[in-house]
Amino acid sequence: MRIAIDAMGGDNAPDEIISGALESIELLNEHDELILVGPKERIEAQLPSPESHKDIINVVDAPEIIGMDEPPIESLRKKRKSSIAVMAKMAKRHETDAVISAGNTGACVAAFQMRMRNLAGVNRPGIAVVFPTFEGPVTICDVGANIACKPINLYQYGAMARMYSRHLLGIKNPRVGLMSIGQEDAKGNEVVKKARELLKSDSNMNFVGNIEGRDIFKGVCDVAVCEGFVGNVILKLTEGVVDGLFKAIKHELMAEKLRLATKFRPVMKRIYTKYDYNTYGGALLLGVNGTALICHGASRSRTIKNAILASKKYHTEKINEKIIEYLSGTCVRTSDEQAD
Repeated sequence: MRIAIDAMGGDNAPDEIISGALESIELLNEHDELILVGPKERIEAQLPSPESHKDIINVVDAPEIIGMDEPPIESLRKKRKSSIAVMAKMAKRHETDAVISAGNTGACVAAFQMRMRNLAGVNRPGIAVVFPTFEGPVTICDVGANIACKPINLYQYGAMARMYSRHLLGIKNPRVGLMSIGQEDAKGNEVVKKARELLKSDSNMNFVGNIEGRDIFKGVCDVAVCEGFVGNVILKLTEGVVDGLFKAIKHELMAEKLRLATKFRPVMKRIYTKYDYNTYGGALLLGVNGTALICHGASRSRTIKNAILASKKYHTEKINEKIIEYLSGTCVRTSDEQAD
Protein backbone atom coordinates (compact mmCIF):
# COMPACT_ATOMS: atom_id res chain seq x y z
CA MET A 1 0.00 0.00 0.00
CA ARG A 2 1.25 3.49 -0.89
CA ILE A 3 0.67 6.12 1.79
CA ALA A 4 1.40 9.81 1.14
CA ILE A 5 2.13 11.94 4.21
CA ASP A 6 2.18 15.73 4.38
CA ALA A 7 5.61 16.28 5.94
CA MET A 8 4.91 20.00 6.46
CA GLY A 9 1.44 19.74 8.02
CA GLY A 10 0.82 20.71 11.64
CA ASP A 11 2.42 22.68 14.45
CA ASN A 12 5.30 20.23 14.90
CA ALA A 13 6.26 19.66 11.26
CA PRO A 14 8.45 18.38 9.83
CA ASP A 15 10.29 16.82 12.80
CA GLU A 16 7.41 14.93 14.43
CA ILE A 17 5.89 13.96 11.08
CA ILE A 18 9.11 12.41 9.81
CA SER A 19 9.73 10.70 13.16
CA GLY A 20 6.23 9.19 13.06
CA ALA A 21 6.81 7.84 9.58
CA LEU A 22 10.10 6.27 10.64
CA GLU A 23 8.53 4.76 13.78
CA SER A 24 5.87 3.06 11.68
CA ILE A 25 8.32 1.22 9.42
CA GLU A 26 8.70 -1.79 11.69
CA LEU A 27 4.91 -2.25 11.67
CA LEU A 28 4.60 -2.23 7.86
CA ASN A 29 5.26 -5.00 5.38
CA GLU A 30 7.57 -5.23 2.39
CA HIS A 31 4.86 -4.15 -0.04
CA ASP A 32 4.12 -0.87 1.75
CA GLU A 33 5.55 2.47 0.69
CA LEU A 34 5.61 5.77 2.59
CA ILE A 35 5.74 8.93 0.49
CA LEU A 36 6.81 12.06 2.35
CA VAL A 37 5.55 15.17 0.55
CA GLY A 38 7.20 18.55 1.09
CA PRO A 39 10.42 20.50 0.37
CA LYS A 40 12.65 17.65 -0.78
CA GLU A 41 16.02 18.92 0.45
CA ARG A 42 14.65 19.78 3.88
CA ILE A 43 13.01 16.38 4.31
CA GLU A 44 15.99 14.37 3.07
CA ALA A 45 18.29 16.28 5.42
CA GLN A 46 16.28 14.94 8.38
CA LEU A 47 16.13 11.35 7.22
CA PRO A 48 18.73 8.80 8.37
CA SER A 49 21.06 7.17 5.86
CA PRO A 50 19.22 6.19 2.66
CA GLU A 51 20.25 2.55 3.08
CA SER A 52 18.04 2.21 6.16
CA HIS A 53 14.81 3.21 4.44
CA LYS A 54 15.34 3.27 0.67
CA ASP A 55 12.95 0.36 0.07
CA ILE A 56 10.02 1.89 1.92
CA ILE A 57 10.35 5.71 2.05
CA ASN A 58 10.29 8.03 -0.93
CA VAL A 59 10.19 11.83 -1.03
CA VAL A 60 8.08 13.91 -3.43
CA ASP A 61 9.03 17.55 -3.75
CA ALA A 62 6.41 20.15 -2.79
CA PRO A 63 8.24 23.43 -2.13
CA GLU A 64 5.21 25.45 -0.97
CA ILE A 65 3.46 25.28 2.41
CA ILE A 66 -0.10 26.24 3.35
CA GLY A 67 -0.15 27.73 6.84
CA MET A 68 -2.70 26.73 9.46
CA ASP A 69 -4.27 30.21 9.42
CA GLU A 70 -4.44 30.70 5.65
CA PRO A 71 -7.81 30.75 3.82
CA PRO A 72 -8.21 27.24 2.31
CA ILE A 73 -9.55 27.87 -1.21
CA GLU A 74 -7.40 30.92 -1.89
CA SER A 75 -4.29 29.12 -0.64
CA LEU A 76 -4.90 26.12 -2.88
CA ARG A 77 -5.25 28.42 -5.90
CA LYS A 78 -2.08 30.37 -5.12
CA LYS A 79 0.03 27.48 -3.87
CA ARG A 80 -0.41 24.73 -6.43
CA LYS A 81 2.91 23.20 -5.38
CA SER A 82 2.00 22.97 -1.70
CA SER A 83 2.21 19.59 0.03
CA ILE A 84 -1.59 19.37 0.40
CA ALA A 85 -2.23 20.22 -3.26
CA VAL A 86 0.44 17.82 -4.50
CA MET A 87 -0.89 14.95 -2.37
CA ALA A 88 -4.42 15.52 -3.66
CA LYS A 89 -3.18 15.39 -7.25
CA MET A 90 -1.28 12.19 -6.51
CA ALA A 91 -4.48 10.62 -5.18
CA LYS A 92 -6.35 11.70 -8.30
CA ARG A 93 -3.71 10.10 -10.53
CA HIS A 94 -3.78 6.91 -8.40
CA GLU A 95 -0.16 7.40 -7.40
CA THR A 96 -1.03 6.82 -3.76
CA ASP A 97 -3.64 4.74 -1.93
CA ALA A 98 -3.98 7.04 1.07
CA VAL A 99 -3.23 10.64 2.07
CA ILE A 100 -2.48 11.88 5.58
CA SER A 101 -2.09 15.46 6.78
CA ALA A 102 -2.01 17.36 10.06
CA GLY A 103 -2.15 20.63 8.17
CA ASN A 104 -4.86 23.18 7.39
CA THR A 105 -8.13 21.23 7.76
CA GLY A 106 -10.12 23.42 5.39
CA ALA A 107 -7.47 23.12 2.68
CA CYS A 108 -7.32 19.33 3.15
CA VAL A 109 -11.09 18.92 2.84
CA ALA A 110 -11.29 21.19 -0.20
CA ALA A 111 -8.31 19.63 -2.00
CA PHE A 112 -9.22 16.01 -1.29
CA GLN A 113 -12.86 16.47 -2.24
CA MET A 114 -12.00 18.37 -5.41
CA ARG A 115 -9.34 15.92 -6.62
CA MET A 116 -10.52 12.58 -5.20
CA ARG A 117 -14.23 13.28 -5.77
CA ASN A 118 -17.05 11.76 -3.76
CA LEU A 119 -18.10 8.15 -3.45
CA ALA A 120 -21.15 7.13 -5.46
CA GLY A 121 -24.24 8.13 -3.50
CA VAL A 122 -22.45 10.61 -1.22
CA ASN A 123 -23.38 14.30 -1.48
CA ARG A 124 -20.84 15.78 0.96
CA PRO A 125 -17.92 14.18 2.81
CA GLY A 126 -17.73 14.37 6.59
CA ILE A 127 -14.89 14.14 9.08
CA ALA A 128 -15.31 11.28 11.56
CA VAL A 129 -13.59 11.37 14.94
CA VAL A 130 -13.57 8.58 17.51
CA PHE A 131 -14.19 9.66 21.11
CA PRO A 132 -12.78 7.15 23.61
CA THR A 133 -15.33 7.03 26.45
CA PHE A 134 -15.72 4.88 29.56
CA GLU A 135 -18.64 3.12 27.84
CA GLY A 136 -16.65 2.45 24.65
CA PRO A 137 -15.65 4.32 21.48
CA VAL A 138 -18.17 6.78 20.00
CA THR A 139 -17.76 7.95 16.40
CA ILE A 140 -18.84 11.55 15.73
CA CYS A 141 -19.48 12.78 12.21
CA ASP A 142 -19.11 15.57 11.09
CA VAL A 143 -16.55 17.60 13.08
CA GLY A 144 -15.67 20.30 10.59
CA ALA A 145 -15.98 19.44 6.90
CA ASN A 146 -19.51 20.78 6.36
CA ILE A 147 -20.95 23.58 8.51
CA ALA A 148 -24.05 24.13 6.34
CA CYS A 149 -25.65 20.70 6.27
CA LYS A 150 -28.82 19.56 4.59
CA PRO A 151 -30.85 16.69 6.02
CA ILE A 152 -29.49 14.22 3.48
CA ASN A 153 -25.93 15.04 4.55
CA LEU A 154 -26.71 14.14 8.15
CA TYR A 155 -28.38 10.91 7.08
CA GLN A 156 -25.34 9.94 5.01
CA TYR A 157 -22.99 10.81 7.89
CA GLY A 158 -24.94 8.35 10.01
CA ALA A 159 -24.67 5.64 7.36
CA MET A 160 -20.94 6.19 6.74
CA ALA A 161 -19.98 6.49 10.41
CA ARG A 162 -21.98 3.34 11.13
CA MET A 163 -19.93 1.39 8.58
CA TYR A 164 -16.76 2.81 10.15
CA SER A 165 -17.89 1.88 13.67
CA ARG A 166 -18.93 -1.61 12.65
CA HIS A 167 -16.01 -2.69 10.51
CA LEU A 168 -13.10 -0.79 12.09
CA LEU A 169 -14.13 -0.59 15.75
CA GLY A 170 -15.80 -3.99 15.84
CA ILE A 171 -19.22 -2.86 17.11
CA LYS A 172 -21.66 -5.40 15.69
CA ASN A 173 -24.76 -3.21 15.41
CA PRO A 174 -23.80 0.43 16.11
CA ARG A 175 -26.51 2.65 17.59
CA VAL A 176 -26.88 5.97 15.77
CA GLY A 177 -27.97 9.13 17.56
CA LEU A 178 -28.70 12.60 16.16
CA MET A 179 -27.27 15.57 18.08
CA SER A 180 -29.98 18.00 19.14
CA ILE A 181 -30.96 20.31 22.00
CA GLY A 182 -33.28 17.72 23.50
CA GLN A 183 -34.29 14.09 23.13
CA GLU A 184 -37.91 14.88 22.22
CA ASP A 185 -38.93 14.61 18.55
CA ALA A 186 -40.01 18.23 18.44
CA LYS A 187 -36.60 19.56 19.53
CA GLY A 188 -34.05 20.96 17.08
CA ASN A 189 -34.06 23.16 13.99
CA GLU A 190 -35.71 22.21 10.71
CA VAL A 191 -32.59 20.50 9.35
CA VAL A 192 -32.34 18.30 12.43
CA LYS A 193 -36.06 17.47 12.36
CA LYS A 194 -35.95 16.44 8.70
CA ALA A 195 -32.71 14.50 9.20
CA ARG A 196 -34.40 12.65 12.06
CA GLU A 197 -37.16 11.50 9.73
CA LEU A 198 -34.63 10.26 7.17
CA LEU A 199 -32.65 8.35 9.79
CA LYS A 200 -35.82 6.95 11.32
CA SER A 201 -37.10 5.76 7.93
CA ASP A 202 -34.05 3.49 7.45
CA SER A 203 -34.87 0.24 9.24
CA ASN A 204 -31.22 -0.88 9.04
CA MET A 205 -29.81 2.22 10.70
CA ASN A 206 -30.46 1.22 14.34
CA PHE A 207 -31.42 4.82 14.99
CA VAL A 208 -31.96 5.63 18.70
CA GLY A 209 -33.34 9.14 18.18
CA ASN A 210 -32.18 12.55 19.31
CA ILE A 211 -29.28 12.75 21.76
CA GLU A 212 -27.78 15.57 23.79
CA GLY A 213 -24.12 16.43 24.26
CA ARG A 214 -23.84 14.60 27.58
CA ASP A 215 -25.16 11.39 26.02
CA ILE A 216 -21.93 10.91 24.09
CA PHE A 217 -20.20 9.87 27.30
CA LYS A 218 -23.11 7.93 28.82
CA GLY A 219 -23.21 4.94 26.48
CA VAL A 220 -26.43 6.01 24.76
CA CYS A 221 -25.04 5.61 21.23
CA ASP A 222 -22.04 4.37 19.25
CA VAL A 223 -22.37 6.98 16.48
CA ALA A 224 -23.30 10.65 16.94
CA VAL A 225 -24.40 12.62 13.88
CA CYS A 226 -24.17 16.41 13.69
CA GLU A 227 -23.25 19.39 11.53
CA GLY A 228 -19.56 20.23 11.23
CA PHE A 229 -19.93 23.44 13.24
CA VAL A 230 -21.53 21.60 16.17
CA GLY A 231 -19.12 18.67 15.93
CA ASN A 232 -16.06 20.89 15.94
CA VAL A 233 -17.28 22.75 19.02
CA ILE A 234 -17.89 19.41 20.79
CA LEU A 235 -14.43 18.19 19.80
CA LYS A 236 -12.53 21.28 20.96
CA LEU A 237 -14.61 21.67 24.13
CA THR A 238 -13.98 18.05 25.09
CA GLU A 239 -10.25 18.43 24.52
CA GLY A 240 -10.22 21.49 26.76
CA VAL A 241 -12.28 19.85 29.50
CA VAL A 242 -10.10 16.72 29.55
CA ASP A 243 -6.90 18.78 29.65
CA GLY A 244 -8.26 21.04 32.38
CA LEU A 245 -9.54 18.11 34.42
CA PHE A 246 -6.17 16.37 34.41
CA LYS A 247 -4.43 19.61 35.44
CA ALA A 248 -6.94 20.13 38.27
CA ILE A 249 -6.48 16.57 39.58
CA LYS A 250 -2.70 16.89 39.40
CA HIS A 251 -2.82 20.22 41.24
CA GLU A 252 -5.01 18.83 44.03
CA LEU A 253 -2.83 15.74 44.47
CA MET A 254 0.33 17.85 44.64
CA ALA A 255 -1.31 20.22 47.13
CA GLU A 256 -2.40 17.29 49.32
CA LYS A 257 0.87 15.44 49.54
CA LEU A 258 3.80 14.78 47.19
CA ARG A 259 3.87 11.12 48.19
CA LEU A 260 0.18 10.77 47.28
CA ALA A 261 0.78 12.40 43.89
CA THR A 262 3.66 10.01 43.22
CA LYS A 263 1.49 7.04 44.16
CA PHE A 264 -1.27 8.08 41.78
CA ARG A 265 1.04 8.88 38.86
CA PRO A 266 0.82 5.41 37.20
CA VAL A 267 -2.98 5.49 37.45
CA MET A 268 -3.18 8.95 35.89
CA LYS A 269 -0.82 7.89 33.12
CA ARG A 270 -2.97 4.85 32.29
CA ILE A 271 -6.14 6.94 32.18
CA TYR A 272 -4.52 9.62 30.02
CA THR A 273 -3.20 7.01 27.59
CA LYS A 274 -6.61 5.35 27.34
CA TYR A 275 -8.36 8.61 26.45
CA ASP A 276 -5.60 10.17 24.36
CA TYR A 277 -6.73 11.22 20.86
CA ASN A 278 -3.27 10.36 19.53
CA THR A 279 -4.16 6.67 19.91
CA TYR A 280 -6.58 6.84 16.95
CA GLY A 281 -4.11 8.69 14.74
CA GLY A 282 -6.43 10.93 12.81
CA ALA A 283 -9.94 11.65 11.62
CA LEU A 284 -11.10 9.96 8.45
CA LEU A 285 -12.69 12.08 5.75
CA LEU A 286 -15.60 9.76 5.03
CA GLY A 287 -17.23 9.98 1.62
CA VAL A 288 -14.27 10.75 -0.63
CA ASN A 289 -13.23 8.23 -3.26
CA GLY A 290 -10.09 7.10 -1.49
CA THR A 291 -8.52 7.01 1.96
CA ALA A 292 -7.87 10.40 3.56
CA LEU A 293 -6.95 11.10 7.18
CA ILE A 294 -6.80 14.55 8.75
CA CYS A 295 -4.76 14.65 11.95
CA HIS A 296 -4.78 17.09 14.84
CA GLY A 297 -2.65 20.19 14.26
CA ALA A 298 -0.68 19.39 17.41
CA SER A 299 0.08 15.83 16.26
CA ARG A 300 3.19 14.14 17.58
CA SER A 301 5.16 11.25 16.09
CA ARG A 302 2.90 8.61 17.68
CA THR A 303 -0.13 10.32 16.15
CA ILE A 304 1.34 10.02 12.67
CA LYS A 305 2.44 6.43 13.28
CA ASN A 306 -1.10 5.50 14.36
CA ALA A 307 -2.59 7.43 11.42
CA ILE A 308 -0.49 5.37 9.02
CA LEU A 309 -1.73 2.15 10.64
CA ALA A 310 -5.33 3.42 10.62
CA SER A 311 -5.14 4.23 6.91
CA LYS A 312 -3.92 0.69 6.20
CA LYS A 313 -6.81 -0.81 8.16
CA TYR A 314 -9.42 1.42 6.50
CA HIS A 315 -8.06 0.61 3.04
CA THR A 316 -7.72 -3.13 3.76
CA GLU A 317 -11.23 -3.43 5.21
CA LYS A 318 -12.63 -1.79 2.05
CA ILE A 319 -14.88 0.56 4.02
CA ASN A 320 -15.58 2.70 0.95
CA GLU A 321 -17.03 -0.29 -0.88
CA LYS A 322 -19.23 -1.07 2.13
CA ILE A 323 -20.48 2.55 2.23
CA ILE A 324 -21.37 2.48 -1.47
CA GLU A 325 -23.14 -0.86 -1.06
CA TYR A 326 -25.15 0.40 1.91
CA LEU A 327 -26.24 3.67 0.31
CA SER A 328 -27.13 1.99 -2.98
CA GLY A 329 -29.39 -0.45 -1.18
CA THR A 330 -31.31 2.07 0.90
CA CYS A 331 -34.71 3.47 0.01
CA VAL A 332 -33.83 6.89 1.48
CA ARG A 333 -33.69 9.62 -1.14
CA THR A 334 -30.21 10.97 -1.89
CA SER A 335 -31.08 14.19 -3.70
CA ASP A 336 -30.41 17.43 -1.83
CA GLU A 337 -33.40 19.00 -3.53
CA GLN A 338 -35.70 16.19 -2.41
CA ALA A 339 -34.45 16.24 1.15
CA ASP A 340 -34.50 20.03 1.76
